[in-house]
Amino acid sequence: MGLIELLLLAVGLSMDAFAVSVCKGLAMGGVKPRHMLICGAWFGGFQALMPMIGYLLGAAFENVISAVSSWIAFGLLVLIGGNMLREALSKDEEKETNKMDVRTMFMLAVATSIDALAVGVTTFAISCGGVKAGGVFGTKYKTKAEAAGGVILILIGVKILLEHFGIL
Repeated sequence: MGLIELLLLAVGLSMDAFAVSVCKGLAMGGVKPRHMLICGAWFGGFQALMPMIGYLLGAAFENVISAVSSWIAFGLLVLIGGNMLREALSKDEEKETNKMDVRTMFMLAVATSIDALAVGVTTFAISCGGVKAGGVFGTKYKTKAEAAGGVILILIGVKILLEHFGIL
């Protein structure tokens, strides 16, 4: 995987954290740097932790999954990307809360990083920016950011599958 692909993957996987960060910024009203750092640390920290868990699980089952790894990557990315698109296009609004307590932030961090299993540094920066953007711009960009992240993940999944078949 090249640097551009890695960067696109990082941004795509960070878009769900960005969308949640925008909602946090909206709910907070008066956003302070402390709020930006809390979101960035929780979301970025979990997305940095998840690759280690993914590596340990992958190493434990390497012999089992190596033959179908391209299909697994394709399926997961399409599933995650499709879910992000569905949520972005859904008319249902999620309940926003201004709580920044450990329980709330832990649950949000797990929810936004369980699918990623990668890329904590980019998420830290994007989450900080998301909280600020939420405080400044409101919900204007939330749906577009989530949709863009879903499309990016689906395209990366398709690329992986095409490389598996030797088309790319």
